[in-house]
Amino acid sequence: MAKAKKSKQLYVTMKNKIGLLSEVSTAVAGAKVNIYAICAYGMEEKAFFMLVTDSPAKAKKALSKLGGKISEDEVISVDLPNKAGELQKVAKKIAGAGIDIVYVYGTAGTGKISTCIFKTADDKKAIKVINK
Repeated sequence: MAKAKKSKQLYVTMKNKIGLLSEVSTAVAGAKVNIYAICAYGMEEKAFFMLVTDSPAKAKKALSKLGGKISEDEVISVDLPNKAGELQKVAKKIAGAGIDIVYVYGTAGTGKISTCIFKTADDKKAIKVINK
């Protein structure tokens, strides 16, 4: 069964360049912060990172030394069984409650649990619906 909780996400915008992911991950690791989830992409001359970590404050401080713009946002972290149909169950619950999903990203390794990060139009309500 899926388990949802509120999490803090850092949204980082920087000038795009080769090696930027290495710089970002080095800064975070240097602060002894673990990255739980990441979504990163480049568009033209800008790079965008969405990071969920075990210490947003320490990660923010480390990343601020690289320049760019950093903001914080609340998101939903959902741990779900790593098997076919589990994401569908969560998406169906959210849709059934009439909640719009703004974005989602996630990963599933070879373990038994996968993690997805959701941003919805009503995160508080979505957490309740997912955890039912």
